[in-house]
Amino acid sequence: MKIRGELKEFEIIGRAVPSEKDESPPLYKMRIFAPDEVVAKSKYWYFCSRLKKIKKTRGEIVSCQQIFERKPLKIKNFGVWIRYDSRNRDMAARHRARGSSIQIIKVNAIPAKKCRRPYIKQFHVSLCCI
Repeated sequence: MKIRGELKEFEIIGRAVPSEKDESPPLYKMRIFAPDEVVAKSKYWYFCSRLKKIKKTRGEIVSCQQIFERKPLKIKNFGVWIRYDSRNRDMAARHRARGSSIQIIKVNAIPAKKCRRPYIKQFHVSLCCI
């Protein structure tokens, strides 16, 4: 998988196939980050089979749509929550990781108060101009 800024955000809604026992199964919605729609659907079934015990053969995707930013030109600070499988089981420094071993859990815009790093805080001064 490519991690060079080519990931897009998809909202995928799926469910188990209706059966005689359960005619209206619950819908499960996930936000998936992937380079295209095919990979996003594949990741959806990967997580769905582990979280809700629904396999691709016994499920269906109700909707798959790409999510776009409302204001892409506005400057924002983002917090990214990730999960990764490390090669050396250590993250004390900034190590590299393969794209296939990184899973993005959530991405949120955070306020300036919650930023921690000084090299980011230096741009929060109102007199700063770039």
